[in-house]
Amino acid sequence: MKAAVWHGVKDIRVEEVELRALREDEVKVKVAWAGICGSDLHEYQEGPVFVPVDAKAELTGEVAPLTMGHEFAGVIEEVGSKVTDFKAGDRVVINPTLTYRNKHEDVDRYDGFNFIGLHGNGGFAEYANVPVTNVHRLADNLTLQDGALVEPMAVAVQAVKDAGVTLGDSVAVFGAGPIGLLTVIAAKASGASKVIVLDLSDNRLEKAKELGATHVINSGKEDPVQAVRAIVADGVDVSFEVAGVAPTYKQAIDVTKPRGNMMIVSIFARPIEWNPIQLTNTGVNIMSSIVYTPTIFQRTIDAMSSGQLNPQGIITSQIELDEIVDKGFETLTNDKTQSKILVAMSGEK
Repeated sequence: MKAAVWHGVKDIRVEEVELRALREDEVKVKVAWAGICGSDLHEYQEGPVFVPVDAKAELTGEVAPLTMGHEFAGVIEEVGSKVTDFKAGDRVVINPTLTYRNKHEDVDRYDGFNFIGLHGNGGFAEYANVPVTNVHRLADNLTLQDGALVEPMAVAVQAVKDAGVTLGDSVAVFGAGPIGLLTVIAAKASGASKVIVLDLSDNRLEKAKELGATHVINSGKEDPVQAVRAIVADGVDVSFEVAGVAPTYKQAIDVTKPRGNMMIVSIFARPIEWNPIQLTNTGVNIMSSIVYTPTIFQRTIDAMSSGQLNPQGIITSQIELDEIVDKGFETLTNDKTQSKILVAMSGEK
């Protein structure tokens, strides 16, 4: 079968691979749509970040090839011998997080954390074998293309929940990439009355307004801290750092009210220098969130089905698998007007 395989930095190849044998507790999914995530882009630009490096790699500098893709949905084609809850023909979306599953789900997502498509073969392929415990049914009124948006939407839903956003809160979102935009959607759905989005791209800020931002600020054209404080004098209740660089990290703290929460959602590609005295002087709480619990993943599907969450607006391009490097990874690297690029595998709606 054809798949997009990561071999190293700036080295993703669309090539023929063999799908391993289906295990008794797995389902074989014919992938319909798969999204390119910011973490995928990190691996392309500067990996390995999440992709594991084996013992041989430590000696040779090589990394074992890996089929990428963790935001995907499709149709079950075959089930393992011990699978009873699903059958061939079921439309499903994949929760790609792999954990030990022996602790409460609130902490389990930090225990033995692995990822389909980053630690093991994923959904940029015609077929994927996945554990049945990671499979969720797609609501009847959602398309398979909608299903490819569930995973990134769940990231934002979990972060907003963890940050404690509630009715009437003011929120600042630093970074209007895909997760930043989805954070806007999730914050509005949770009752935030003011959602201020900051970015360097006017195109991305315009997209943020389309998706529900009440205020947008171009950080390259005006002082971001002063601009936010002009809107909410005492500071916002919650800020979200979704850019992953030192300036926005510090600015997100500076715009947050004393005892307010600054939530880190982004993946920092490299260390930053920062003095914790900034917290001592401001009384801001720093929090972090990664992925989601199975409960939040299912609630995200339910909220999309009911219309409470509408992430479809973040889609800016749809491409074929053969185009994934030039029109996918390279376009996301060079064109900041792009947000979410979906890859048509079967292309079934």
